[in-house]
Amino acid sequence: MTQPRRFRWLRYLIGTLLVLIVGALAAVWFLLAGSRARLDGEVRVAGLGDAVSITRDALGTATLQGKSRDDISYALGYVHGQERFFAMDLMRRLPAGELSELVGAKALDTDINHRRHRLRAVAQAAYAALPPEQKHTLDMYASGVNAGLTHLHVKPWEYLLLNTRPQPWRPEDSFLVIAAMYLDLNGDGRNERELHMAELRATLPRPVADFLLSPDPDWEAPLKGDLSRPPVIPSADVFDLRHAQPTTSADNTALTAALLPALDQPRPGSNSFAVSGNLTESGSAILANDMHLSLRVPNIWFRARLRYADPTAPGGQRDASGVTLPGTPALVVGSNGQVAWGFTNSYGDWLDWVRVQRDPNDATHYKVPEGWAAIETHDEVIRIKDAPSHTLKVEVTRWGPIMGKDTDGTSLALAWVGDRARGYNINVMQLEHATTMHAALDLASTMGMPPQNLLAADAAGHIGWTITGNCIPLRKGFDPRGPADWSTPDTGWTGCADASQYPRIEDPSDGRLWTANNRTIDGAELELLGNGGHDLGARAQQIRDDLRGRNSFTPGNLLDIQLDNRAVLLTRWQRLLQDTLAGTHDPGLEQLRQLTATWTGRAAPESVDYRLVRAFRDQVKEAALAPFVAQVKAKYDDFAWPGMVDAEAAVWAMLRDRPANLLDPKYDNWNALLTAAAHQVVDELGSQPGGLAARTWGEYNRTQIRHPLSRALPSFIGRVLDMPDEPVAGDHNMPRVVSPGFGASERLDVMPGHEAQSILHMPGGQSGHPLSPYYGAGEEDWVNGRPTPLLPGPDQHTLTLMPASS
Repeated sequence: MTQPRRFRWLRYLIGTLLVLIVGALAAVWFLLAGSRARLDGEVRVAGLGDAVSITRDALGTATLQGKSRDDISYALGYVHGQERFFAMDLMRRLPAGELSELVGAKALDTDINHRRHRLRAVAQAAYAALPPEQKHTLDMYASGVNAGLTHLHVKPWEYLLLNTRPQPWRPEDSFLVIAAMYLDLNGDGRNERELHMAELRATLPRPVADFLLSPDPDWEAPLKGDLSRPPVIPSADVFDLRHAQPTTSADNTALTAALLPALDQPRPGSNSFAVSGNLTESGSAILANDMHLSLRVPNIWFRARLRYADPTAPGGQRDASGVTLPGTPALVVGSNGQVAWGFTNSYGDWLDWVRVQRDPNDATHYKVPEGWAAIETHDEVIRIKDAPSHTLKVEVTRWGPIMGKDTDGTSLALAWVGDRARGYNINVMQLEHATTMHAALDLASTMGMPPQNLLAADAAGHIGWTITGNCIPLRKGFDPRGPADWSTPDTGWTGCADASQYPRIEDPSDGRLWTANNRTIDGAELELLGNGGHDLGARAQQIRDDLRGRNSFTPGNLLDIQLDNRAVLLTRWQRLLQDTLAGTHDPGLEQLRQLTATWTGRAAPESVDYRLVRAFRDQVKEAALAPFVAQVKAKYDDFAWPGMVDAEAAVWAMLRDRPANLLDPKYDNWNALLTAAAHQVVDELGSQPGGLAARTWGEYNRTQIRHPLSRALPSFIGRVLDMPDEPVAGDHNMPRVVSPGFGASERLDVMPGHEAQSILHMPGGQSGHPLSPYYGAGEEDWVNGRPTPLLPGPDQHTLTLMPASS
């Protein structure tokens, strides 16, 4: 009887600790659960004109039903504010150079790079210049966002974690979200590609540089025009590596890093293709679009159906479905029942470096055509969480901010369409009202957005293509491929192209259109758009050939093309590897020969042959290009291979013709280079557990779709926030573009007028809240390529927004 009394204090202590733990967990749960979006009931809000119902289906697709687009814009802002505010906050802070204020000094370098553009000032100027009706739309949307944020019981959970408070949404912040897309699609606004091209041309003879940077006619698939000329191999009297100056400045690690952009690296882009109504049973055209971006949790897009009164719509009601971009009121890609539309990055040339000739007697002035002008200076204060602020001095010329140095040390200003207030508006929203493909294309030249390929398809069976963006620069008097002097009269950007100058294709004779970040046109039209890093073209060619492979289509047939993971480009590399190995009789390479002898030809998760052949291609390209990169790097230590230049044309030409003058002197002949590359594959992949036979493509190619904060948290919490890390089919240079943390941010296959038969995939889910039923909803279907409907299913939840005054 005495022993229980002796331990009574221990039982009391344990009980107290359990109560405290349960209480703490309950408090954490309350705080976390309190920031979930409201899904049901009725809410009264100020600023709304009439009631809007918001229903959600099993995937969380939001259907917004109201009497006007203004009320829909408000309600869409409300939903975005409740479901996605933190992601929206990151999107506006990134281009504004304001991330450090939220997350601390680790974001300072990113903020410095972006603050040089002063994009918040650009966004404010763009908003001030809008017509009244567009200002009103952004005002309504911002009011909705802030109402949604305010109506959360607890601030979004990410701010609890960061111990900070969310700042209200401003109407001009929507333009910062568009600015984030400009950065993503235009090389982060740094144009390093052209700087590295200038370094390459300043080191190597021009014929050598042109050869290395050549496009590849073997893989091009333009919509119209001729193929590029085959690359011309420079002769030994032009350049001979055997007699070139030895280089010692770059170690192997630095050289390998400098060569990475020459290999298959993720590039923001997309696929978009369409077939006309004479190739479908319904007579309606069909459009496919999958936009390739960095993938995250939640996904960048938000599935929505917008229904409101519109006299131009059938029955007087507009019914538009697709994906919206949280932070903006626009349905970015989708169908309005009459017209469907989609985008791919055009990779035209939207940035130019301008040499700034400073006055030798006063460095605050620079030369302009009419004499000398003063350089504007701005002290940009970057606030840093838990640290003193950083002041950045930004110098701005009439052409743009000073952001670089030419090969001779001259200051360079960056002229960029994304730095101009003119480049921002919400005219993309007018696509919701387009009644025909032709009308949709007419809107393209008015849209303030990153210049994109626009594909449109309508219910009458018509398809068409053009370029969006309300300023395609007109250039005069300089070579846009490198830094140039604009201080002489009639030189530089002289204005913007007229709508009549925009290239355009309507109803092609074979009823098929395709774009995949490749070169689409040639001649004067190509000269107008420029080359900002066109894709090799293998992906576009494969899509084109897939389209030509059948004469009747459904939306599911277009999804099949989006999921095509056949390795067409690598087929000749597999033959090259087999030819190389057959001639070596090297026992150390025998297993590599056996594992790649049977060519499945697909980037499938279980494929070993694909991974090994791909690794061989990378090693060969690296070995073939290394001596050229070493030459440039010896002169310019910061040099890396120019981004978005695949070099397939140059490398394959060298492998085909075996020029001794372009072979790294460390190899006796080209066969020795190929054999060494094969050994490198065996050494690097064969030394891992299980050897070569265990090196499946899926071991490397995994989804890795993560929440932005998961890496800063304990791993067991991070795993809850991230999507399951799964092996996945696909790669670059094929329609199914997938690599770790990168891929199709949506897959749309839509037949306007027949939306019930149409398809929409999306990774990462609708909601940004881990306790939401829609966190990660649809991810599994996206990974496995299972079609999910474009239109919402049965309603699971209904929320009604009511005007506060009613």
